[in-house]
Amino acid sequence: DRIEVRSAGTEPAGQVNPTAVAAMAEMGIDITANAPTLLTGGQVQSSDVVITMGCGDACPYFPGVSYRNWKLPDPAGQPLDVVRMIRDDIADRVQALIADL
Repeated sequence: DRIEVRSAGTEPAGQVNPTAVAAMAEMGIDITANAPTLLTGGQVQSSDVVITMGCGDACPYFPGVSYRNWKLPDPAGQPLDVVRMIRDDIADRVQALIADL
């Protein structure tokens, strides 16, 4: 089985959060080459599961796609210790999601 993961937002920033880059680097994950991406209806429509993080009505909706809203704080402007907690929370949720699929 294969899982493809994409990251996009309804209001992407101009650059990846430098604190998030640092938090991910601590885990051996280099996201320095990543760029914020606009979420499109096509991306949502071609997905089996869409994880939302508080976008509400701004997120495109398509019947037949499973949506799960993860209530997480926005890491923008947060100190590294808070971004670490968000990172770890997301990691735990991803592992649970994979087990659920």
